[in-house]
Order: sequence, then structure tokens, then C-alpha cells
Amino acid sequence: MKFFMKNDNIIESTEFKVEMIRKDFPLLTTTVHGKPLVYLDNAATSQKPWDVIKAIENYYAHQNSNIHRGVHYLSQLATEAYEESRKKVAQFINTAHNHEVIFTKGTTDGINLVASSFGRKFIHSGDIIMISTMEHHSNIVPWQLLSEYSGASLSVIPINEKGELLLDQFKSMLNKKVKLVCIAYVSNTLGTVNPVKKIIEISHQYNIPVLIDAAQAIQHLPIDVQELDCDFLVFSGHKMYGPTGIGVLYGKEKWLEDMPPYQGGGDMIKTVSFDKTTYNELPFKFEAGTPNIEAGICLANAIAYIKNIGFDQIHRHEHELLEYATDELLKIAGLKIIGTAAHKASVISFIVDNIHPYDIGLILDKLGIAVRTGHHCTQPLMDFYGIAGTVRASFAFYNTKEEVDQLVSGVKKAVRMLS
Repeated sequence: MKFFMKNDNIIESTEFKVEMIRKDFPLLTTTVHGKPLVYLDNAATSQKPWDVIKAIENYYAHQNSNIHRGVHYLSQLATEAYEESRKKVAQFINTAHNHEVIFTKGTTDGINLVASSFGRKFIHSGDIIMISTMEHHSNIVPWQLLSEYSGASLSVIPINEKGELLLDQFKSMLNKKVKLVCIAYVSNTLGTVNPVKKIIEISHQYNIPVLIDAAQAIQHLPIDVQELDCDFLVFSGHKMYGPTGIGVLYGKEKWLEDMPPYQGGGDMIKTVSFDKTTYNELPFKFEAGTPNIEAGICLANAIAYIKNIGFDQIHRHEHELLEYATDELLKIAGLKIIGTAAHKASVISFIVDNIHPYDIGLILDKLGIAVRTGHHCTQPLMDFYGIAGTVRASFAFYNTKEEVDQLVSGVKKAVRMLS
């Protein structure tokens, strides 16, 4: 909820001025095939506000230098900005320590870091890594790779037809062989918001650490890692209105201290000789080489933008879009929504009888409407539903009901053309 001043009194404002917000996102004013862009592919990547775009330009125009290793002015300036951004991230997700924030290339990189580093130290032959049916390939394949060379195995938490985890079965699957639980906070395909706090509490009863894939949650929901008590949490900047090529791995200090480095190179060392290398302190132990400096700095601008709007406002507007789009799409004959969980983020995946999702996506594109079609990097989930893929519309706080109307109209046109 936002507030403004009037005659020295604080007045609560409930109005969400989406048209004002849209002016902050230049790409939303573009045209596609001569039509105004309707951008509904936010689960793949979000658009960027001027605050982020200008911050990137400012870095290259006024701060460009390598960080952490220089005594000259520009290096100190860039280092200060980069580390200040780390503090902003730590505050955003409420870590106990700033050094529990590791900058990565993105969610995938963060998961692979844990699979490699935590896995090398703590996962052995006969151990079990637990994931769920709805996981993104990025939260499946790294654990398969780890299993192949460690002798561990995967165990998969089942779901129901609505796309909800079966918690009773999850509980029954836990035992002393399970060494890590890896779960998506929000499904990128179904929109399901999983009860991750409950999953963490149950897992910790067995002393099992939990990794949360927050790639689809960080832009929709406030996250407090201390309140969740998760052991690891990963997300990407580009899905939360920030730059590409930057992400975050949060890890509890006790795990990060015990884990070996993920990569070797510059900045992750204290001393190097041909006989032995000693490693740097956290977080630098896991940040070898020159990072995506400007993206790391500008992630703070994306966070500031989200905080300025406020998650209460974001949730209210996105939920209204989700409910409205769900109601309107279900009026189309032959359309079925895949993923009807009681708790959902603003994602709708659907199929239409006897029409391939790709064909619908092509027609929508000609109308200027950007959606995602295919398996959405969740092929095992598609197998569960017995389908090849879906059309996915994913909404952000800058989308409007008018854009939902255009989507519905476009799907109706595609159905007429393809039936």
C-alpha cells in the first residue's frame, strides 16, 4: 500500500496507476507487425524500466572499471557500487549476512553451483536428492548430472491434476538417505505457488537442507530467507525487471563456509603457489573471474523499482489480471487451462482441442501478442499431463485488462482460423 501527503496528513492511496507505470518501460510502446505490442511473456523475461536502462548507461559512461583488484579511482568507484548492490539484495531478501549473497549468472548458474559444490562435499553413492514433478529443467538436469557421477539417485514428489504437490506423499518419501530437497517456489508453467515454508519445516525435521528455486517468485512475492529458513535460494535478475546475465545464490553461512569453490581463477583466492592455493573469504570464494559488473550494480535499481511500487500493490493488480484472464479464456469452447491450483501466480497455461500451441502462438504474434509456446523447459510435467506443450500467458504489474481482452480476442481468432 502506498501513501501520500495532503495538508500534512498521511492519506492511504489504493489506486494502482498502471498507465503511469507503463511509461517507465520504453519497449512497451513498440509495435510488432504493425500492431501495438502486447507483452505476455514475462515468465521468460521481464521488460526493463528506464531506471535500470539509464543505470547501465551510467556505468559504462562514468564507472567502467574492473572491481576488487584496483587501487585507482574508477576501480574503487565500481567496487563500491557493486558491493552496495550486494547489500541491497541482502536487505531485499533479509539475509543474516551480506556475504551470504553470491552473485551468479542467473538461476541456472546458482543451481549448478550448489550441485557441483555442495554435491561434491555432501552427496555420495546411495544418497537421494528430492525434486518435484513440476520442476524446470534447470532444477532437474544438474541433479541428474550429480547423480551420474556420485552414485546418488533422484526422488520425485508427485502432484495432483490441479498441479499441487501431494504433501502427504512427500512426507512419506523422506528418510535418512535424502540429503537435499530442491523445489520451485512458483511453477513457471502452472503458476502454482508451492507451500515452501511447510516443505522446509518438514524437511528440517529430518535435518535435510532445502534449496528453493525462486526464479518465478522473486518478482511476485516478498521473500524473507530467514523467515522461510531455507538453506539455499536462487533467482535471476532478468525476470525481476533487471539486466540479463546476473543472478543470486543465497546460502546459509554454515553451508557456504563448508562448500568447496565452484570455479577457480581470479578473485576467489587468497594466495596461489604451484604447491597450494588458499581460498578467499565469502562471498568471493564463489565469484571467480570478472563478473557482469554493470548487471550486478543495476540489479539494485530493479529492486528499488519493485520496492517503490510495493508487493501489496503488485499482488493485487496481478491477481486481478489472473482472475479476469482465467474467466475470459474459459469462455472459449475447447480451451482447457493446465494448472488450476488454489494458490497461483499470474501465469496461465492452456491448450485448445485439436490445435497445436505453436500454431496459436504464431497467429497471436501476427496480432502483436507475445506469448510462450512449447514445453517451457518442463518436459516431465508435460508427460504427466499427456500433452506436448501449452500456450503460456504470463502477466506483470505493467499489463492491463485491455491487453487481456486482446489476448482473448486473438485466441478466438486463432481458433476460428485453425479449426
